[in-house]
Amino acid sequence: MGILDEDIAKVRDTTDIVAVISSYTQLKRGGSRFVGLCPFHGEKTPSFSVNAQQGLYYCFGCGAGGDSINFVREKEQTDFVGAVEWLANKAGVTLRYTDADEGMERKRRAKLHGAVEAAVEWYHDRLLSSADAGVARSYLRARGFNGETVRKYRVGYAPDSWDALAKHLKLSDKDLVDSGLGLINRRSRQQDAFRNRVLFPIFDAQGKAMGFGGRILPGSDDPAKYKNSASSTIYDKSRVLYGLNWAKESVVAEDEVIVCEGYTDVIGFSTSGVPRAVATCGTALTESHVKLLRRFAKRVVLAFDADAAGQNAAAKFYEWERDHDLDVAVAALPNGVDPGDLARSDPAALRAAVENAQPFLRFRIERALAAGNMNTVEGRAKTAEVALEMVGEHPDALVRDTYAMEIADRCRLKPELVRALLENPRSIPAAPATRRGDRAGDTAEVLALTLALHAPTEINHFLMADLFHDELAATAFELINKHDSLHDAVAAGGPEVGELIQQLSVAEPRAEAGDVAALLWRQYVDVSIEETLREARNCVSPADLASVNQQYAWLRSHRDRLGNPKTQIDAIESLLAWVHGPRAEETL
Repeated sequence: MGILDEDIAKVRDTTDIVAVISSYTQLKRGGSRFVGLCPFHGEKTPSFSVNAQQGLYYCFGCGAGGDSINFVREKEQTDFVGAVEWLANKAGVTLRYTDADEGMERKRRAKLHGAVEAAVEWYHDRLLSSADAGVARSYLRARGFNGETVRKYRVGYAPDSWDALAKHLKLSDKDLVDSGLGLINRRSRQQDAFRNRVLFPIFDAQGKAMGFGGRILPGSDDPAKYKNSASSTIYDKSRVLYGLNWAKESVVAEDEVIVCEGYTDVIGFSTSGVPRAVATCGTALTESHVKLLRRFAKRVVLAFDADAAGQNAAAKFYEWERDHDLDVAVAALPNGVDPGDLARSDPAALRAAVENAQPFLRFRIERALAAGNMNTVEGRAKTAEVALEMVGEHPDALVRDTYAMEIADRCRLKPELVRALLENPRSIPAAPATRRGDRAGDTAEVLALTLALHAPTEINHFLMADLFHDELAATAFELINKHDSLHDAVAAGGPEVGELIQQLSVAEPRAEAGDVAALLWRQYVDVSIEETLREARNCVSPADLASVNQQYAWLRSHRDRLGNPKTQIDAIESLLAWVHGPRAEETL
């Protein structure tokens, strides 16, 4: 599926590449070429050259080059088809598609975007010029909005009417609903989605109008303070970030994006000289948002209380850092102050909050230490316990150990005690070895033994005795594999091991072999990681430390792969080869 080749060629031939690129950087004629500062990297001396006749560009500084389609793909962060459509719209070229359904769907979406764009313009004009928008204008002035800001962000006003927009646009019922601009009420009449609200239009990264966020005005009896466009054919709030269309240039240049919770927060950052902020649209930050942001920057600064959701939020952010190669930090905002308010009262403090943003875990620990009572032994111990609970949520053992030692220093506690507390936050005694009455529990070791008895061909080739921490379970596994007869294994095991084998021989397997084996191997790898960290602390020479760090990275990678059903089998096989073969550098 795609666009017809002749239409793509027509777009290339009709596009004025100098005009396209000039909207991103200033070009000057230099002989038969146009030259300017590269829009893809920072430079003071022009190294960017454009061949207008051939429709090509190249930067002698960073090596970026290509035609107009390449340029739009990179600057607008869109796919090939999206770039061609972007250029075709500028050049007035009508495109045809190789798949008729695809062409119809794109035309349908373009029509709906056009309807929302018309609504954006109508609402914006209403705010600027209509007498009934006086309350909205007064509200915006009180919030620090001037005419320039209102026009830049195309802020609008939805009048106190049930169908003023619908009457103006004259859309079909289907188009009104599919665009998210309205609904069909119980009287089968068209009704606007927004009434008596200040509206902030929402655009996608390429600047296409998608929906609105609306705030009630003072004196309104509407119980909903904020209202967002309903999900529609072109709008999904879990995938859209307000302000990205304006912020993306700065985001790419700084390799950093700031994530807020409100539209006025985004505008406040921009007016304070930090134009790389975006906001979620009435929803929590999702992985779809993160994937979108990662196309533009690696560092994400959270400008909201990211710790409020507790452990679940922490696990989510750590997972995103690992899976999407992100650095997540938190802006050091004053407690209880929104970025939009701080932008009006102290814009320098808002800029400093971003400049001093801390890694997510660092932010949480500092908050815990600041809130604790450090004046008594009991207070310091309790503070350390709270902070270590947060540290324990982080998936990286090296990060956990490093923060634990810092907490020990600041709380004036012995490092070995803090390490013990990190491993066992509530000081609960270690679980005893398997005893009578415990053996039917669904621990990983019990599940593995059950499968070894009932489905040996599925699991035994993934296992070894060293994976079993419990002595009885390890002995049972060895006996099951040593004896052809179950009766012989029971007899050889004596009272305790024999009883365990008998009990499991009548149990039903409750898990898949690969999942159970992966659980055991993760326990084994965790122990190996801890041993590696101890080795690292005892290393003297840089060469030894480098070797240990290499082994740590390899083990950490395999632990992550064990947690993924798609890669766990390969990880197990790799670990088996590592255990049974020479643990030489080439195996790492």
